[in-house]
Amino acid sequence: MTRIVGINIPNNQHIIIGLTAIYGIGRSRAKKICEVTKISTTKKIKDLNDNELEKLREEISKFIIEGDLRREFSMNIKRLIDLSCYRGIRHRKSLPCRGQRTRTNARTRKGPRRAAQSLRK
Repeated sequence: MTRIVGINIPNNQHIIIGLTAIYGIGRSRAKKICEVTKISTTKKIKDLNDNELEKLREEISKFIIEGDLRREFSMNIKRLIDLSCYRGIRHRKSLPCRGQRTRTNARTRKGPRRAAQSLRK
């Protein structure tokens, strides 16, 4: 396994697929990284030499990835919650934030159904 930015990437994967294991790098960004470093996208991770790996690490370090990106996302959500704007309130209540209906759907966000409470006298 090759280690890039603290992430173990399996040796038998193509470069584009292997780079997507890093949080913040998808297929399109992986292709751009390969174009800039002039590494063939059909090569596998195990076929890279040390020079090519160093080029990849150098190019990847230009982007915000992994912990920094996760921290930025959570800080953005925390800011919305602190502002008490509509989206922040929806985040606080663990409801969908982007206008989806909640009457019948949204089970993923709301969690499992609770049994109906019967009226007691």
